[in-house]
Amino acid sequence: MASIIPRAWKRLRLSKTSGWVCNDCRRTFATSRVQRQQQPPASGQHESQDPKSTHFGFQTVTEELKAGRVANVFSSVASSYDTMNDLMSLGIHRLWKDHFVRSLNPGSRNSVEGQKILDIAGGTGDIAFRMLDHASNINHDNQTSVLVSDINPEMLGEGRKRFATSPYKAAGRVAFLEANAEDLSAINDSSIDLYTVAFGIRNFTYKQKALEEAYRVLKPGGVFACLEFTPQLRNPVMNAIYKRWSFGAIPLIGQVVAADRDSYQYLVESIERFPSQEEFAGMIRKAGFLLPGHGGEEEGMQGAWEDLTMGIAAIHKGVKPA
Repeated sequence: MASIIPRAWKRLRLSKTSGWVCNDCRRTFATSRVQRQQQPPASGQHESQDPKSTHFGFQTVTEELKAGRVANVFSSVASSYDTMNDLMSLGIHRLWKDHFVRSLNPGSRNSVEGQKILDIAGGTGDIAFRMLDHASNINHDNQTSVLVSDINPEMLGEGRKRFATSPYKAAGRVAFLEANAEDLSAINDSSIDLYTVAFGIRNFTYKQKALEEAYRVLKPGGVFACLEFTPQLRNPVMNAIYKRWSFGAIPLIGQVVAADRDSYQYLVESIERFPSQEEFAGMIRKAGFLLPGHGGEEEGMQGAWEDLTMGIAAIHKGVKPA
């Protein structure tokens, strides 16, 4: 990796497109479009204050425009999404997802009906498969089911293809729903045992609204669980290296492997715009959830999440009060 990053970085620095300066490593990162000129917001400014505008990567756009652009990104990368995740994370995303599912221990040994799991932005079915495998093989629960929801039909199409010949599909243990996570009106109040979202919530226009919907659909005692990239590593040196890799190599990989530099440029920028661990934990609590190991508002947020691989990603959880 050490040899790849400088070469990719050198190529990108020769570009005449606009860029932004990383405050940690003081280097200019090239972007693929001239209009991406604004720098990432200061801490605490990730959500737009104008209800009719929001962000798309480093750009400020209208809500309607963002929805279309995000849809185009995931329509473009749907068929190569899992392959690109392997290349972008050097395969580590698979270990994170395995750990995420083990930490939730889906399935129940004592329930006749099993759990009802809602996997939001679940597109390709990667998390759903892991949930069902764990419930069946570890907890010997053949009743737990997963509803895979995604706003993008192409991503759902990849999931449907993956499950088409699986025993879970034949047993009716997996279903698919095209829906916006900010409006889950197709799902009844207090009907879900476990709500999961992995590497998807950073693309939502209004994350707080999605958290409130998660709270609504969960049963009392139900669990909200999120696996997502973080904008900053705790170690400043490693953070600088990580930024060089993210903004230098990943868009280049997208260009070479998927012939789609812009989509992967956006994916990197969307990580930079995501709230910090502290901010996101506060948003989860604001939605009404209890944070595991934490009490009232007077307590700090430290420890309300689990950092993975030096903080490149993190797991957040919340419990709906019984």
